[in-house]
Amino acid sequence: MQGKGITRRDFIKGSTSAALAGALYLGTPASLFSSGPYRSRVVLVRDRDVLDRLQRPNREVLSRMLDQAVTTLLDIPDPAEAWRSLVQPVDVVGIKTNVWTYLRTPKVLEELLRERVLRAGISRRNISVLDRGILLDRVFRQATALINVRPLRTHYWSGVGSLVKNYIMFVPKPSDYHGDTCADLASIWRLPHVQGRTRLNILVVLTPLFHGSGPHHFNPRYTWAYKGLLVGTDPVAVDATGVRLLQAKRREYFGEERPLNPPPKHIFLADNRHHLGVADPTKIELVRLGWDEDVLI
Repeated sequence: MQGKGITRRDFIKGSTSAALAGALYLGTPASLFSSGPYRSRVVLVRDRDVLDRLQRPNREVLSRMLDQAVTTLLDIPDPAEAWRSLVQPVDVVGIKTNVWTYLRTPKVLEELLRERVLRAGISRRNISVLDRGILLDRVFRQATALINVRPLRTHYWSGVGSLVKNYIMFVPKPSDYHGDTCADLASIWRLPHVQGRTRLNILVVLTPLFHGSGPHHFNPRYTWAYKGLLVGTDPVAVDATGVRLLQAKRREYFGEERPLNPPPKHIFLADNRHHLGVADPTKIELVRLGWDEDVLI
């Protein structure tokens, strides 16, 4: 099922607070977002059976969800062919994951991604699944293709832990990018060893974290079993959709508009300032697959 676009007014009302909108829109909506026609597709796939009672992913169900998302995203019905269109046997593939203690990329998803890349013909020695230490890793140093996968959560410095932010480990001193609430994280994507290499972005929304405070905040009461994946080739579009999801959940949970603090402006500046992708929801085609109960967006 294909979702309908929403207006910029809906986005301000439904996905952000007035304060956040004022910080991001810089006077007029047209002044923030990239010009040009609609161009970004994001696939949301959910399955009510993907998690067990302990919130652990079911491998078979998650595998099916992953292939559904990729085939739909690329308009290639055969999963094997779809994955071969993303990576070729000559590629050296780095799968950039996230290992934050409280809400890491599920290991089973890392394994499934490694399997898909292997089946596409890439040598095992030319595949690495890693978060920290990637600048010292042979595969990442030689990578011709990157897959970016991480869970969605609120974040003390940047508002949200996003796909754009997940590449902060590609620089030797990540703290250099913490200024102004991590506003210019997208500039990392223009570095020579990163630019143009990312083939797929996966924002894990199995159990997103929608609220917290402090540098290492985590409270399971602020997670929920959303049981989904957000997938796209445009990291900004996927992240912007993730922000909409978190804001919708916060509004549902708190019974009022509760803006993310700090506002996740790095996502929107990735569009306006760095032209990395599309943050304007009217230029994002959101395709919804599977379980639609309490979909929120």
